[in-house]
Amino acid sequence: MTTGNGKINVDVLEELEYRGLIQQVTHREELQKKLDSEAVKLYCGFDPTADSLHIGHLLPILILRHFQRAGHRPIALVGGGTGLIGDPSGRTTERSLNSDDTVAAWTNALKGQLSRFLEFSEESGAKLVSNYEWLGPMDIITFLRDIGKNFTVNYMLAKDSVDSRLANGISFTEFSYMILQSYDFYKLHTDHGCSLQIGGSDQWGNITAGLDLIGKMGGGEAFGLTVPLVTKSDGKKFGKSESGAVWLDRSKTSVYAFYQFWINTDDNDVIKFLKYFTFLSREHIAELEQALAERPEKREAQRELARDVTRLVHGEEALVSAEKITQALFSGDVTQLSEDELVEALRDMPTTVVTGESETPLLDLLITAQAAPSRRQGRQDIESGAVYVNGERQTAVDLVLTPEHRLHGKYVVLRRGKKNYFLVKFE
Repeated sequence: MTTGNGKINVDVLEELEYRGLIQQVTHREELQKKLDSEAVKLYCGFDPTADSLHIGHLLPILILRHFQRAGHRPIALVGGGTGLIGDPSGRTTERSLNSDDTVAAWTNALKGQLSRFLEFSEESGAKLVSNYEWLGPMDIITFLRDIGKNFTVNYMLAKDSVDSRLANGISFTEFSYMILQSYDFYKLHTDHGCSLQIGGSDQWGNITAGLDLIGKMGGGEAFGLTVPLVTKSDGKKFGKSESGAVWLDRSKTSVYAFYQFWINTDDNDVIKFLKYFTFLSREHIAELEQALAERPEKREAQRELARDVTRLVHGEEALVSAEKITQALFSGDVTQLSEDELVEALRDMPTTVVTGESETPLLDLLITAQAAPSRRQGRQDIESGAVYVNGERQTAVDLVLTPEHRLHGKYVVLRRGKKNYFLVKFE
């Protein structure tokens, strides 16, 4: 990670610049000199607004990882304290306040997820902290006298995170968030020697407020860096799939659905996302860019993106399973999938539970599973060869399904046409 004389042997800012991952940075030359001469401690905060991080959080996490790979020491801060308040940045309305127990549970969940991406150790690795450690015990008098006195209302009103909310109104609770985050930076700078804060571009106002607080309280040299907002070429919001947000928790977004999100990346976005979300070399990315230009139909860049990000977030075994499911659904042969893989593959498909049936006419099952709007249409679909049972085309209208047709003793997979899947579970 470092050379014999302690100098960092990777220019992390230049690497981030190549990947398009720097939106704004304070005192670039001074920060460059510091990064070149020592292992810098830096932090990024993640507020527990749910029981899982989503792919919108992935970019700042990977920035921390880039710095760690270059020999620096990241601090992942989970907002156990600020999560009780709510960040107004990037929102037009107030956040709902959650209970102490809920925020505490979500904080622990986020800590577990962050440990997948960073190497945590006492000696030379990353640190994981919660700002509840210093915000929780603080009394209101101390907060107002020692910290709040360093902020003027005019200064706070000028910040985008506050100014953008004035039309719709902002509570004093969320108005104070900037001060709390600024104090986080001050505490980490003072107690842990942290001199750099990173965050999304919507955090610029909060980051610079923290720099100002450090200066006013005599904390010394500190820096801020933001990463760009991830945008898609078609104008649609990044991080959303047809079924909602794409989460890092596989119980909220299946590994297969996660893999599919990336493999469906538009040609106009895929090279940018390879730079953003992978650690692939510049040479390999250039090869994939050339392949995209010459053989776009093969979608080599998308497959590499999906493989790399899925492996990073969920591991090699999960990636293999996701690719197996993808191939099974593409070919229509679902018989080789394990029970867990079958359920994951069809988790977002229409599912019908049937009880007390030993034998079921296929035509009846099509109606029960809402795979056909009427018996007449169901009959026509079967006769035309548009109906598949467990991947096999069926053309006999009078076919009766028995327990022998059930995969793993309880599932029947119906398919109407090429892509319309329906899962029937027998109990």
